[in-house]
Amino acid sequence: MLGRVLKLVVVLVLLGLVGLTGFTFLGDLSPVQSQQSVTVTLDAN
Repeated sequence: MLGRVLKLVVVLVLLGLVGLTGFTFLGDLSPVQSQQSVTVTLDAN
């Protein structure tokens, strides 16, 4: 019984590592960058 549970935990850990590795290579979540210019009027009074 304990052997089955241990084997299940090992399989789940390995699947998690494979999923994490795939996400790091394929999951490009970086935002699209663009330059922005905004004019700001300051009130000196």
